[in-house]
Amino acid sequence: MNRQSMSPGALEEGSIPTHQKRPSRRAVLTLAYQSLGIVYGDLSTSPLYVYKTTFSGKLSLHENDEEVFGVLSFIFWTLTLIPLFKYIYFVLSADDNGEGGTFALYSLLCRHARLCILPNQQASDEELSAYDVEGTSETWPSSMLKDFFTQHPRFRNGLLVVVLLGTCMTIGDGVLTPTISVLSAVSGISVKATNLHENYIVAISCAILVVLFSLQHHGTHRVGFIFAPIVTAWLLCISGIGVYNIIRWNPSVFHALSPVYMFRFLKSTGFEGWMSLGGVVLCITGSETMFGNLGHFSPLSIKIAFTFLVYPCLILAYMGEAAFLSKHHEDIQRSFYKAIPEAVFWPVFIVATLAAVVGSQAVISATFSLISQCCALSCFPHVKVIHTSSKIYGQIYIPEVNWILMCLCLAVTIGLRDTNMIGHAYGLAVTIVIFVTTCLMSLVILIVWKQKLIMALTFLVLFGSVELLYISASFIKIPEGGWIPLVLSMIIMTVMYIWNYGTLRKHEHDLENKVSVHRILELGPTLGMVRVPGIGLIYADLVTGVPAIFGHFATNLPAFHQVLVFICVKSVPVPYVSEEERFLIGRIGPKEFRIFRCIVRYGYKDLQQENNDFENVLVSKIMAFVEMEEQILAQNWHSCTNQDTDAELVDFPFLVRTNQPHAKHLSSCSDIQVMKPYENHQQINGPLIRDETLEILRAKESGVVYILGHSYAKAKKSSSLIKKIAIDIVFAFLSKNCRGPDVILSVPNSLLLEVGMVYYV
Repeated sequence: MNRQSMSPGALEEGSIPTHQKRPSRRAVLTLAYQSLGIVYGDLSTSPLYVYKTTFSGKLSLHENDEEVFGVLSFIFWTLTLIPLFKYIYFVLSADDNGEGGTFALYSLLCRHARLCILPNQQASDEELSAYDVEGTSETWPSSMLKDFFTQHPRFRNGLLVVVLLGTCMTIGDGVLTPTISVLSAVSGISVKATNLHENYIVAISCAILVVLFSLQHHGTHRVGFIFAPIVTAWLLCISGIGVYNIIRWNPSVFHALSPVYMFRFLKSTGFEGWMSLGGVVLCITGSETMFGNLGHFSPLSIKIAFTFLVYPCLILAYMGEAAFLSKHHEDIQRSFYKAIPEAVFWPVFIVATLAAVVGSQAVISATFSLISQCCALSCFPHVKVIHTSSKIYGQIYIPEVNWILMCLCLAVTIGLRDTNMIGHAYGLAVTIVIFVTTCLMSLVILIVWKQKLIMALTFLVLFGSVELLYISASFIKIPEGGWIPLVLSMIIMTVMYIWNYGTLRKHEHDLENKVSVHRILELGPTLGMVRVPGIGLIYADLVTGVPAIFGHFATNLPAFHQVLVFICVKSVPVPYVSEEERFLIGRIGPKEFRIFRCIVRYGYKDLQQENNDFENVLVSKIMAFVEMEEQILAQNWHSCTNQDTDAELVDFPFLVRTNQPHAKHLSSCSDIQVMKPYENHQQINGPLIRDETLEILRAKESGVVYILGHSYAKAKKSSSLIKKIAIDIVFAFLSKNCRGPDVILSVPNSLLLEVGMVYYV
C-alpha cells in the first residue's frame, strides 16, 4: 500500500488510503495545508526559545553585532542544510510503502539485507505486496555490506541498538517538547507583568500541561481541524513581526546570511561560541517529524508546505529578532516578546500559547504511535492501546504512557523552571535523533538504493559532520540539563533491550521444545485422546510444528476438541499488511484429523485491534479454505510440484497462492494461502467437502476454547549476575505488569485455558 496515492476524498489526516490514481493539485495543496498543524507545530514554535538559550551562557553581546549576526548565520544555514536539503530532498524519498520514520528506514534495511531479528519470519512473507525488494542490480558495496551483516550477527544487534537509541531519544522529545514550548510561551506574561513571581508562571504552565494530557483520551479528531489554522496564523504573525523589525531596527541584517559570519563568530568567541551552538540547534527541533508523519500525508505536500511557507516564515522571524537584538542587547533573555509591537502583543501571546499546545499535542500523539510500533516489533511490553477515532486510522491513545509523560513533564517543569536548562536537554535529544537518521540513511543509499559508495559517504560526511558539531556542543551542557534525555533514553532503552532479549529467548525455547508433527500424526485421527465437540484454538509463537503447550496440556488432560486450530500472531517487517493477505490458512495431516494452522500477520504500523468477531472471521476463512482446497490444488498441482520446498513450512510441503474468479464471492478470502496437506491425499467430492464445512460449523456451535501458554522466564544458575537481574527481576516484573496475550486477543475469561510453562535463558 502506498500512502502517497491519496484521493481528495481521503484527505482526512490519517485515513486509510487505497490504490487510487495520483492525487490532484487541489488534493496536494489541501494536504499541504493540513500538514501545518500536524507536522510543523514543533518546528514553528522554536523561535520562542532559540536566541534565549543560545545566549544563556558566557557568550556576551558586543557593540559590533558580530555575535548576533554570527548566530543568525548559523541558524540560517542549519535550517537550510538539515530540514531543507537533507529531509526535503533526500530523506523523504526513503519511504517504506509511503511510511516514514526511524522504523521505516530499519524496515527497508531488514528486508533488503535480511537484517530482521523478528522471530517467525517465513519465505512466504516475501510474497506480501508491501514486501517489495526489487530494484537495480547489486553493487559491490551493497553486496559487501549484506555479507558483512550476515557473517557478523553482533553488528545486526548493534544496528538494532542504534535504532532503539534514536527511538528512545524521540520518546524523550515527548517529555521535553511540551515542557519547553508551553513554559516559553507562558513566560511572555512576565514582559507585561514585571512583578509576577516565577512560581506563578510555572504554576500556569503546569496547569496547561495537566489539561493537555487530561484531554488526550478524547483524541484530536474533534479539535484537529483547528490545528492548521493556528499554526498558519502563528507563522504569518512571526514572519510579519520579523519584517517589521528588520525594516525598523536593522535592514542590514541580510548580510548575516553569508556563511562568512559563521567563521568570524567562531573566531571571535572561541570556546564560548562553540558551546552556544547547543542552543542554535534548537532551530531545527521537529525536523524529524516531517519524515515521521510521512504516512499521514504525501512527500509532495510536506515539501510544498515547508518550502513555500514554513521555511521563509521562520527565516524572516529569526532575522527580525536578530535585527531587534542588534539594538537591544539588554533584552536578550526576553527578546522574542520584547520584539513584538505593543499593539499586537496580547493577540500574538494568545496565538503563541495555542501554537505551543498544538506542537506539544503532535509530539505526544507521535510518542503513542512510536510505542505502539515498538510493541509490534517485540521491543516494548504490550500496553493498552485505545483507538480514539473510528474514522481516522492510526489515531491512538495509551493511558499508561500518557500519565507517565505528564508526570515527567511536570517534574521537569517544576524541577528546572528554566527554559535554558530544558533547552540544553532538548538540543542533545534532537541532534542524536537526527544523526541516527543520517547513519541509517547512508545504509539505505548503499543497500536499498544501491548507489555508489561515494554518494553515501558524501551524504554521511556533509550532514553527519554538521550534526556531530552540534552534538559535541550539546554534550558540554550535560551538567546543565543535558543529562535528562540521556537518563530517560538509557532507562527506556534498557527496558526495550531486555524485553526484546527475553522475548527472543522464549521463542528459541519454544523452537527447541516443540513437538514433532509426524509424531502427532502417527497417533491417528484421535491423536491418542478423546475428541470432544467444539473448536480448540491453541495460541503459540510458532509457525511450524506443534507447540510444547499442546503436549503439556494433553499429558495432563488427554481430551481435546474435534477441530484443532494452531494460531500464530506475528509481525512482519512491513508497515501494513492488507486484510486480503493477513491470514495464512493451512491443514496439518489428513482431512479426518481436523487440524488446521492459522498464521495472522501484522505490519509494524498495523493496529492489532481487539476484534470481538475474531472467531467468526477465523471460522469463515477455514471454511473457505476447505471449500477451495481441492479445486485449487488440482489446478496448481503441476506448478506447485515444480517449486522448491519451503523449509520453514515443514508442516506444509507446498505453498500455493491463488486469486481464482470463483473465489470472488468470498470477500474475506479473496486471496487464500493453500498448503498441500499430505502426500497420500485423496480427491474428495463436493458433498464430502460440504460435510466437513458443516462439521466445522457444528463444532463452533458447540463452543470455542482458547488455550494459551503462560510462560515464566528464569535465568540459569550459571548465568552472570547482570543476566539474573535482567531476567529474574526486570523481565519478570515487565511480564507480570504488561498486558497478557489473553487481553490483547480479547479472549473471554470463561473460554480461556492457560498452560503454565517455565523456560530458562
